[in-house]
Amino acid sequence: MKPFQNQWRKATSAAISTLCFLCALMVILPLALILFQLARLGASSVDWNFLTHLPKPVGETGGGMANAIVGSFVLVALAVLIGVPVGLLGGIYLSEFGSPRLNWAVRLAADILNGTPSIVWGIVVYALVVVPMKGASAYAGGLALGLIMIPLVLRTTEGMLALVPNSYREAALALGIPKWKSVLHIVLRTAGNGIVTGVLLACARVAGETAPLLFTASGNQFWSHSLSEPIASLPRQIYTYAGSPYDDWRRQAWAGALVLILFVLALNAGVRVLTRGSSKTGAK
Repeated sequence: MKPFQNQWRKATSAAISTLCFLCALMVILPLALILFQLARLGASSVDWNFLTHLPKPVGETGGGMANAIVGSFVLVALAVLIGVPVGLLGGIYLSEFGSPRLNWAVRLAADILNGTPSIVWGIVVYALVVVPMKGASAYAGGLALGLIMIPLVLRTTEGMLALVPNSYREAALALGIPKWKSVLHIVLRTAGNGIVTGVLLACARVAGETAPLLFTASGNQFWSHSLSEPIASLPRQIYTYAGSPYDDWRRQAWAGALVLILFVLALNAGVRVLTRGSSKTGAK
């Protein structure tokens, strides 16, 4: 009877392992196909001119997306300045200082906002900022992306702080350290890698957003010299070029998509490095 049971366990284990492998392959395969397609159609167009030159006028070939690349970095930087402090402080409050009833309401609101379509954020910022300012601007685009980041950073920060053992807090209080100092110097430093990971993931999320920028940042074929002016961005430039009737613009759209996904992959690689370091520290 035992040999039969052992064979059954081995067969079941092999079947489950094969099923898990196939499921993992189904997750990885679409990403691999996307990367292959982008590399096939866009790699040949990513050159020095593409990275450093402005777009050419309609009908002319050549040019690049330098202004859109810089504009995307500017918009993400503005989003970080807006979204990270609010999300970080909100997560600290929920984890360390809030009351159960208020925490429940804030968590519910954050979860609902996480599921809100990005175009809704664009419409809200359009009504609150673009219309009163009588024009699109980098400020409006950064605000829209920052609002998208806030619930992501808030929930990640709260989750990372919840993983810090309570013994750390109790030891600090036993030594007479005020609670705010123990949170700032002990709890936050312990959860630092996880919080940075959440911020990078939020940056990767907003870096590829197109819909909110259509209403807020608009676009610009030239360099933007003021944050109160419309500003170019890679997602919007790709959207415009991909739907154009010009072959050269569609070629550059593939190149822009490749640059954008490489930027997102770089952020995710940074997340993996930080997570690996955090897991090693925890194992010790």
